[in-house]
Amino acid sequence: MKLEVRNLYKSFASTEVLHGLSFNVESGKALGLLGRNGAGKTTTIRIIMNLFDPDHGEILFNGQKFNPRDHQIGYLPEERGLYPKKKVFEQLVYLGQLRGLSGKDAKENSMYWLDRLGVEEYKDKRLETLSKGNQQKVQLAETFLCNPDIIILDEPFSGLDPVNSQILKDIIIEYISEKKLLIFSSHQMNYVEEFCEEIALIDKGNVVLTGNLNDIKTEYGKNRLTISSVDTKPDELSNIFKKKLNNLAKVIEVRKDYIIIELLSGNSKNDLLKVLADMDLDIEGFSIYKPSLADIFVKKVGEN
Repeated sequence: MKLEVRNLYKSFASTEVLHGLSFNVESGKALGLLGRNGAGKTTTIRIIMNLFDPDHGEILFNGQKFNPRDHQIGYLPEERGLYPKKKVFEQLVYLGQLRGLSGKDAKENSMYWLDRLGVEEYKDKRLETLSKGNQQKVQLAETFLCNPDIIILDEPFSGLDPVNSQILKDIIIEYISEKKLLIFSSHQMNYVEEFCEEIALIDKGNVVLTGNLNDIKTEYGKNRLTISSVDTKPDELSNIFKKKLNNLAKVIEVRKDYIIIELLSGNSKNDLLKVLADMDLDIEGFSIYKPSLADIFVKKVGEN
């Protein structure tokens, strides 16, 4: 399965919020949809779900026009949408039937997911009486209720403690292994790095970075090294580079235990190692720098 978002434009009143946005997501490869607040992520998801019409552009599924009604979609929206005064089990069964399940399947699936997510004891409670974390788990049960082929999760770990986060992690990993198509929107970069093979980074309504996450990390870490010393503090090491080694490399960042440097054109790691050895510096760490997704995010959109 392949979902293609092509050249989306969207305005509200006189303000254009999406400016020709495009990306792809394939089954078995979760896509991390990233961006600062107000970047356009939620508007994009709502267009995919046919809650908004784009002014221009299209959504394709396996090369054909995408109609969400033709698919079982598990959608966890940014604004949670269950009924606070209704009992948990009753509303899950009702929503399951609305989405095409028989009464029997709706009841069985509801109990399965309430049990899987550890909230079966609250099935006869009104939703509003549950804690925020347990309300989130009920919302997740509704998301997974109909065995969806397409899953769209907007901040799914919000309100979950580490134990329940692990339960959700296991479910997401299962869905990816089953070749489901998954779009994952979150500000928690560690989860995106854990699950998502591909990313699309949105800034002010434009996709500013998209592709394979490992390839992007490799490109952003190109010609960069992390260096630490046993007896020289990072600040001091940085000064040495700036004063004595500025023909070989420039200091990119000073961190608590090491510095990040970038080799200047025409210089190699071996060139730098030889010079450091001649300087009699006790080098403890010398490795290729692989940035975190958070590093890339800040570098790409943090200064805008």
